[in-house]
Amino acid sequence: MNRKDFLRTTSVLAAGALGSQSLLAAGKVKTYPISLAEWSLHRALQKKQITNLDFPRIAKKEFGISIVEYVNQFFKDKAEDTGYLNELLTVCKDNGVSNHLIMCDGEGELGNTDDNERKKAVENHYKWVHAAKHLGCKTIRVNAAGNGTAEEVAKAAVDGLGRLGEYAAKENINVIVENHGGYSSDGKWLSGVMKGVGKKTVGTLPDFGNFCLKRGENWKCVEEYDRYLGIKEMIPYAKGVSAKSYGFDDKGNCIETDYKKVFDIINASGFSGIVGIEYEGDVLSEYDGIKATLALLKRVMGAA
Repeated sequence: MNRKDFLRTTSVLAAGALGSQSLLAAGKVKTYPISLAEWSLHRALQKKQITNLDFPRIAKKEFGISIVEYVNQFFKDKAEDTGYLNELLTVCKDNGVSNHLIMCDGEGELGNTDDNERKKAVENHYKWVHAAKHLGCKTIRVNAAGNGTAEEVAKAAVDGLGRLGEYAAKENINVIVENHGGYSSDGKWLSGVMKGVGKKTVGTLPDFGNFCLKRGENWKCVEEYDRYLGIKEMIPYAKGVSAKSYGFDDKGNCIETDYKKVFDIINASGFSGIVGIEYEGDVLSEYDGIKATLALLKRVMGAA
């Protein structure tokens, strides 16, 4: 190869590399592992049509998803039942499924302004830290709820999350907070709490849909935080994201959330975690809703 050809070839390769970097920066080819949140099947679980032990098998066999996220209410009395947890692990092993996190609800308010109640809530989560470790999960998802002013609850949440985070870190388990209504659905508020906690093992789980600040009659949302701003504010602390979906248009796009816009934000942040499917709609069946969300994620991430 003469010098002229060498320079031409080098220029083409350099342009191709720059083009690939530009595509990556634009979020057109960046992909993430996909998990399935158990809440996507909550109706079937609540009706006893399936059980928590069925969930890993269904995730893999029905949807081809190999990473799962549990919800503690579907095995609430089993957190310290080693036999049950081992049985669940066997189901996962038999189906080639790995465990990502446990979503923990109903264990008290980590942002409770009463010191004794907050301490009790922290300790109530200990069993889920151990269950998560036993199952090979990396993370538990908790809530930063509490009653009081935004400042009062933020101060309490910093303390509660800090205590739980310190305990969980000893077991190599992360503690993450989802925007789950009230103050936690205010991205600025929650990011402020994260700054206050200041622990690498305590982070967020940005949910694409949970940005209702206030509800009125019949649980209707009457005040909502800008979801795109909220995700942008939460994503620097994220150790996972929740791809919430309710409805889809005739092109397969999520009606309530612009997934392309969301992933532009995620990609620009440098996030490198897992994206969890959480379908909550009632037009499509749970199975069809999960499939629709999976197809949309693959398309938006450039994998399909």
